[in-house]
Amino acid sequence: MKKVAFITLGCKVNQYESNAMAELFIKKGYEVIEPTKKADIYVINTCTVTNMSDRKSRQALRKVKEENPHAIIIACGCYVQVAKKELEQIKEIDLVLGNNEKKKIVEYTEELIKEGKRLQVDIEDVLYGNKGFIDFGDITYTEKTRAVIKVQDGCDRFCTYCIIPYARGRVRSRKPENVISEIEKIAQKGIKEVVITGIHIASYGKDFKENYKLIDLLEDINKIEGIQRIRLGSIEPLLITEEFVQRLKKLEKICHHFHLSLQSGCDNTLKRMNRRYTTEEFRNIVKILRNNYNDVILTTDIIVGFPGETEEEFKITYNFLKEINFYKMHVFKYSPRKGTKAAAMKNQIDGNVKEERSNILLQLSDENEMNYNKKYIGKEIEVLFEEEKNGYYQGHTANYILVKCKSQENINEKVCKVTGKIAENDCIIAVLGG
Repeated sequence: MKKVAFITLGCKVNQYESNAMAELFIKKGYEVIEPTKKADIYVINTCTVTNMSDRKSRQALRKVKEENPHAIIIACGCYVQVAKKELEQIKEIDLVLGNNEKKKIVEYTEELIKEGKRLQVDIEDVLYGNKGFIDFGDITYTEKTRAVIKVQDGCDRFCTYCIIPYARGRVRSRKPENVISEIEKIAQKGIKEVVITGIHIASYGKDFKENYKLIDLLEDINKIEGIQRIRLGSIEPLLITEEFVQRLKKLEKICHHFHLSLQSGCDNTLKRMNRRYTTEEFRNIVKILRNNYNDVILTTDIIVGFPGETEEEFKITYNFLKEINFYKMHVFKYSPRKGTKAAAMKNQIDGNVKEERSNILLQLSDENEMNYNKKYIGKEIEVLFEEEKNGYYQGHTANYILVKCKSQENINEKVCKVTGKIAENDCIIAVLGG
């Protein structure tokens, strides 16, 4: 029995696809092991969202080969999709596969083993190819308490900084009956929470002939027995309308945590980014959510140092972020991506300026998180505990606050009521019961 290990970089979509590929190997008699152990085959599922992602992907590939010189090294995913020729020059790699080739990874691997030498595979152009959603079928290889479910692929937005449409292609939606089937099987395994993810899930159903959108899918998922929580992955802010939220709030399993990708709090910067909303529209979106969910948690992504971002524009962004008061902000320093419009823009920002602006926003994010966590001291909160780590059981509330708790009994994989005792900048320390 050959042993296979996966190293996954990037987003939840990549994690889902790694799980899917792992299950394909398992069905063919391979053993899937942790990447820290010695394997015969290593699959590095790469990311290309930033230059740093590219670098991490290359480093992971070389490091694995250094530590396991006789192992087969397979590179697949988004970085491969946009930089196939570059990766084919890295002698440590035995096989490179794009995103549409992942479903045939076992076949290609066995052909590679049979031939006994590096294998060349044609990678489909996902942007102009004709394939629809690449469905792996029902995937049940997942975490103990939470499953990531991919419902959509591709993006048609073409933000000026983003390479992802070229790595993932146009919008393609998964058939709802296939989504439901997979979640039903996952529920039978005792999984209590599903995370609905995709490259741009707000576009789910856009390519269907029938009028079936994301909200329709969520209503159907909400009916599945055994699933207690439905969490949405990162969403386009414009998905949130009064009509959408009125239907959403009727679904008792929906987690009151929304990750709205803002990217900038300045209208001029948003326009250069080709983000299709204004700060005023975003302000109204936040108002809709807070009016309908009194315990809602909002998180976001922010890019600092976008080309042309003046000191005044950054101040506008900072003031807007302070006003919105996100629970947490993921801050990224703008990284030029070859092939995108922003990479060719004038007035690129100095790296030291990006670092300074990033630190300012990270400090604001830490302050916000601490202030939010303090609100839960002395209050009863419900937590799905996911693992034991450093003497604490830890898990998340439905609105995605990390909670740690000591317990004499094993509360792993259980939903328990606890009381907040200590607020820290990244979590709440709690005790069971009152």
